[in-house]
Parts: sequence; structure tokens; C-alpha cells
Amino acid sequence: MKPGSPLTITTARTVLALIVVLLHPSPGPAIERFPPPDFVESNYEMPVIQQTMPRSLVAKYIDVIVLAGVLSLVAKYIDVIVLAGVLSLAAVLVLKRRSRRETLWLSVFSMLYFGFWRQGCVCSIGSIQNISQALFDSSYAIPLTVLAFGVLPLLAALLFGRIFCAAACPHGALQDLVLIKPVQVPPWLDQGLRRFAYGYLGLAVVFAATGGGYVICQYDPFIPIFRLSGSTMMVWIGIGFLLAGTVIGRPYCRYLCPYGVLLGLFSAVSRWRVRITPDSCTQCRLCEKSCPYAAITLPDLETTAPRAPVSRGRLTVMIIVLPVITAAMGALGAWAGKGLALKHRDVALSQRIHLEDSGAARGTTDASDAYRRSGEPANVIHARARTARDQIVLAGLLCGVWIGLTAGIKALRVSVHRPRHDYEADRANCFACARCFDYCPQEHEQLKRLGRPLPAWASANAET
Repeated sequence: MKPGSPLTITTARTVLALIVVLLHPSPGPAIERFPPPDFVESNYEMPVIQQTMPRSLVAKYIDVIVLAGVLSLVAKYIDVIVLAGVLSLAAVLVLKRRSRRETLWLSVFSMLYFGFWRQGCVCSIGSIQNISQALFDSSYAIPLTVLAFGVLPLLAALLFGRIFCAAACPHGALQDLVLIKPVQVPPWLDQGLRRFAYGYLGLAVVFAATGGGYVICQYDPFIPIFRLSGSTMMVWIGIGFLLAGTVIGRPYCRYLCPYGVLLGLFSAVSRWRVRITPDSCTQCRLCEKSCPYAAITLPDLETTAPRAPVSRGRLTVMIIVLPVITAAMGALGAWAGKGLALKHRDVALSQRIHLEDSGAARGTTDASDAYRRSGEPANVIHARARTARDQIVLAGLLCGVWIGLTAGIKALRVSVHRPRHDYEADRANCFACARCFDYCPQEHEQLKRLGRPLPAWASANAET
């Protein structure tokens, strides 16, 4: 386009006109297309503008007090909140995500927090004693935190199985970490050793209910490790359990933990449970070999199918023998109760005062001196000792009956033949550790479909 052309001149004139209009100080009046309404003639009432009043100083102080109260309540029950969170997360990781690695990391957190940071107290295992004392001693008020630690894992077991053992118990996590090369304990020995936990549970309840002390806390083998201090005997016992745990999966949890007995009973009727394979079982037996806790029930094989008549005969014998076993264990428990009564504080103190008064013992002890300074006559402590002795003997009888019944019922369950077609996790004995998931080929196929990574060893085998 040449300079001075008509189009160039027209464009320049237009731009100049716009600049004049924009910079003119007093633009001419314009006609309004939409004039405002006349509020005077129409009697229109203008709305009153509502304004938010500022909060008073009293309201601000109330907010601060409420916030401080909430924070104080959270700080007071922080352990219960953490426990509830761990149990909830464990249920998701085990039953929904089916992840062994994530469950293991959650158990490590529980070991560090509930074990080393909180030094094993409050403990769900020891809460059995507090609950027992509260049931039999009306003057004892159980703390809400202790009650929650005793009840929450049981409720979780009733819904999801033993997820407390999987990721929330510091005792189990510590033993799980030291497991190096697990060996299978013979079934007859495994089932026999599991009876000790039932006896330990009865013993703990008896001593706590009669005021004889908290034997679980006194003889916990892992508390000295968490606290890095304790009696020499308990330190060596804890080290012994850890050494045994390098080849035997969780020896304390399987053969001595009294809380595990209750968890097993609740887990046996749980609403949801661990299922080894997400699809059909291929009978590869990898889950059986991978479980170090003997918690896998085997399916019926064709070679062992014709055993129903033998089971019926064994069942008949067990029904006849069960009352005899129960009575014998009850008598043994009553006899053992007489010896255990000597460990009761009141019985031991009564016996010492009797020996001092009769001249059979020389000198005094700190306990006898403290009692004599209290001013109570000797017959008071002797009466309390007789009451405690009778209670312990009766409790020993009931404890023996309890052990006999559980052993007999276990034998009856073995005798009853229930057809199984797949490898299944035993509800009562499974710790829900999710270890078997990593070994199941059907699980690997599901992980591939979901686009999730395989376990490390499975990925290495797939590459080779």
C-alpha cells in the first residue's frame, strides 16, 4: 500500500477522532437506554442492609476454652485414637489392598510408637488384668484408656479377624522382624503348646480378680526390651524368645499370649476374614509353605477322602472321654491353686506374720513391719488370707475345667470331618499378616490386572 493512499488517510482520521473523544474533559450528555426507576412515585421501600455484628469478647473466650478442651481431650486419649486409626488402616491394608509390605510397615510404626515410645504401656495384653479386677472388685475404677485398649482389638477381631496381631501389637511386630528362617513345628507339638496360653489366661484372671497382682505385666518378656531396663531374669527371657523367634514364627504369640486366646475366640466368628486366593485355588501349596504360624487348613485330597468312619469313631470316644478330662483338669487346677495361693500378697504376709508370732522365723521383713505399724491386728490379715486362698483354689478349679474343655473341644473339632476343597486360613490362628498373599499365583494375576506391582521375589522370578 502506497503512502498517502485513501485507505491510509481514512484510518488515521478514525484513530485521531477516537483519541479526541477519549481525552475530551467534558463529554456531551448521552441518552440513557435503561433509566433507573422512580422510587418516590412508586412508594418502593429500600431494603435494609444487614451487617454481621462483630463477635463479643465473651464469645471469643468461649471459643478458646472449647478449643483448649478439645486439644486436652485429644492429648489425654491420643493413644486410643492412634490405636483406633491403626486398626482401621490395618483392616484396609489386609482385607482390601491385600498388601504384605504396607502391613509390615504399619506394624513397624506400632512397634516404635506403642513399644519403644510408650514403653509398652498401655498394653492390650495387660488390660485383661484391669478388666478382671474391675469385674470382681467394686472399689476399683478402670481407666477409660485401659478399657478401650482391651475392648477395641476384640471388636476389630469380631469384624475383621486378628488384624491387631497383624499390625497393632508391638510384641508381634518385634517377633515378626527377627524371623529369619522359619521351621514348621510338628502339629501335635504345636497344638499341645498352644494350651499354655489358655492356662496363662486363667492364671492372670485369677490373680487380678483376687488382688494377687498383675502377673502379665510382671512377667512380660518384651517390656524390658521396650524400656531398655528391667530385671536380669526377664531380660534374658525376652532375649530367649527373640532367639527362638528367628526360626519359630512368633513363639510368644502362639504359645503364651493370653490376649491371643480371646482374639482367637472372637476371630473364629468374625464377619470378614482373610481369604488366601482372590479367585479359585490352584492347590499349589505355596501358601502352606509360606505361613510360619501353621495357620493354613489343608483341603481334602483324594487319598485321604475315605476317613469319615474313623472320624466318627474318634468323635464317639472323645464325647465319652471329655467329661473325664474336664474333671481331671479341674482337680489338677484346684491342687495347683493351693500352691499358687502362697504367691498371693495377703497369703504370703499372713504366713510370715504367723511364723514370726510363733517364733518359727527370726527377725522381720519390710512387709511385716509395715503391717504392724498400720495397727491392724493379726487376725485381720489372717482372715483376708483365708478368703484369698479359698478364692484362688476355686479359681484354679474353674481354670482347670476351662483348660480341659478347650482341649476337649479342640479334639472334637479335629475329629469332626468338614469337607474342604481349598487351602484356607484358620480364623482363630491366622495372624492376618498378609504373608500368604505374596505367594499366591492367583494374587499375582489379580495384581497384574489392577496394574499394581508384584512382590519383589515374584518380579525377579518373572523376569528370569
